[in-house]
Amino acid sequence: MWRKFFAGSTVVAASVTLWKSNVVRAETRRMKQENSVKLTSRERRFINFASVEIDGQLYMTPQDFLDSVVEQEPRPRLKRKSLGLTETGFVKDVTPSLNKGSSQLFRNLMDKGIISYTEYLFLLSILTKPHSAFRIAFNMFDTDGNQRVDKHEFLVMERIFSYAWKEKRGIGADKEQTEAAIAQDEGLLRRNKIDTTLQVHFFGPKGNKDLHYEGFYKFMDDLQTEVLELEFNEFSKGKPVISEMDFAKILLRYTYLDFDDHDKFLDRVLDRVEEKGITFKEFRDFCQFLNNLEDFSIAMRMYTLADRAISKDEFSRAVKICTGFTLTPHIVKTVFAIFDDDGDGLLSYKEFIAIMKDRLHRGCKTVQQSEGWEAFKQCLKNELRQQRL
Repeated sequence: MWRKFFAGSTVVAASVTLWKSNVVRAETRRMKQENSVKLTSRERRFINFASVEIDGQLYMTPQDFLDSVVEQEPRPRLKRKSLGLTETGFVKDVTPSLNKGSSQLFRNLMDKGIISYTEYLFLLSILTKPHSAFRIAFNMFDTDGNQRVDKHEFLVMERIFSYAWKEKRGIGADKEQTEAAIAQDEGLLRRNKIDTTLQVHFFGPKGNKDLHYEGFYKFMDDLQTEVLELEFNEFSKGKPVISEMDFAKILLRYTYLDFDDHDKFLDRVLDRVEEKGITFKEFRDFCQFLNNLEDFSIAMRMYTLADRAISKDEFSRAVKICTGFTLTPHIVKTVFAIFDDDGDGLLSYKEFIAIMKDRLHRGCKTVQQSEGWEAFKQCLKNELRQQRL
């Protein structure tokens, strides 16, 4: 009996040793793969949220895209949905034409659509563009200057991003080397073999329609509105207003503040602001102002040559100059309550701009990534903050 016991123990021990060895080898392979291709924060985020795989290439659904800009983590799923090239015809059937677009477009489509990585970057850039830059964006696509964009011109975007991807990784002009490197990167930048949701929406099921500026402008404006409505509705719970505290939480949710500093900003709202509520229009106007943050920064540097703090009137005037519209006195008062450190009625615009740039880029700002223990601590802080929100 003892002989059998020890024999069994030997088998178990050998099995455990083999299992550990396999785990170590698998971890080593994973680390080598990650080190072979350095992913940016946007690439990692796209890979995490993309829920569809077609012919070895990853795609987002419209719902994935919305989740990626308003949520910390993707929705739980067992695995990605795998489709063949012949199974993507539904995109043409369910995607509305451009003249039927609205600020509900992505929410209506949900998982019935396909968005490539290059289109993901394009959509992200829309969210940070002021209305004054919409024409510039359109002209960049309109390569022949005929005041309309066709499907071929739109697809030039893919090649531009591919070249930028090569340069970032120091890849030469050798075609085989480039294609091999791009293939390693989860298929993110390989040429699309299917008609995506944006292509069908812009250029029709047959791809023969032209995109004019008016339709392009409306699409960009609708997308900005849709994402802001998602954020606002998360806190409003069906009411027409959100609280000033909720407004502060939305502004600070993507920032890189320490946990204690984050709480200090929220405490100021409790101490200094009379609760009246903030409407969606007030919230949207302020977020539109944030898309003009670079112009505001230039105006402030010219206006305050000595880098002094600014008053509410000076802040409002600068916003008006940069955006053409006026923020309500209550929204200005709330902003000053959040960012006025010592309560003297003046705002350090440099600190304000630095923090709001984090908000503007929604956690995807290019920063040097921490590693090891520091990365773990930062991850834990962010998770605790999200739970408290």
